[in-house]
Amino acid sequence: MDKNKNNLVSIITPTYNSKFIVETIESILNQTYSNWELLITDDCSTDKITWEVINEYSLKDSRIRVFKLEKNSGSGLARNLSIKHAKGKYIAFLDSDDLWIENKLERQISFMIEKDAAFSHTSYSFINEKGDRIKKPFKVGEHPVTYKMLLKRIEIGCLTAMYNTEKVGKMYMPDVRKKQDYGLWLSILKRGFVSLPLNENLSLYRVTKNQTTNNKFKLIFKHYIFLKKIEKLNLVKSLYYTILWAYNGVVKHYISILF
Repeated sequence: MDKNKNNLVSIITPTYNSKFIVETIESILNQTYSNWELLITDDCSTDKITWEVINEYSLKDSRIRVFKLEKNSGSGLARNLSIKHAKGKYIAFLDSDDLWIENKLERQISFMIEKDAAFSHTSYSFINEKGDRIKKPFKVGEHPVTYKMLLKRIEIGCLTAMYNTEKVGKMYMPDVRKKQDYGLWLSILKRGFVSLPLNENLSLYRVTKNQTTNNKFKLIFKHYIFLKKIEKLNLVKSLYYTILWAYNGVVKHYISILF
């Protein structure tokens, strides 16, 4: 009996004028683990090409399903619509400009089964718009990530996260334009679960021009606002965790990887 028969993975991908979507989908099609479904929700792309491309792929492979939001609402709601239609035991995330190494699903599913994990994340590498590897890889820590730990540092990359719906339930992202994935991880961890780290570079995060993460000070301020408004932390705790998060992530990581 195929041990992966009941381990369907639902891959959640939002799109909006996505010029790298072909590479992203191909990295999924090339996975050594084949028991997956790809749910792509388009956030009202205006380039016409994105919708045509994802529709074409859905006609070629029945594992690919496509949806479209009624109005442009952000990647969080696009992901949530895909999650709503997901049938998998496991839910994983891959944005439309990022890539997976061909054994990503196979390694992470095996890891989660072996550890009986509810939630997991992995290390990942960086590529530029041409697909060339740049910077130092982001390596995850040695210990399981808890709610308070994630408040203090950058740890879980969206393109590496995977959770088990049979253990966690089907969880959705908060209705905000930015940091939706971070909000989902915190929601899962707040319920007492931990995310187990797999220190293998199984994904490729694409660094593009004018990304939010390129403006460090704005990113830090938005993190503070997120903790205060979404996590409902008081002023002191919001400042405390923002300072730690900024040092451990924005300052320590994003500057160190340049050298």
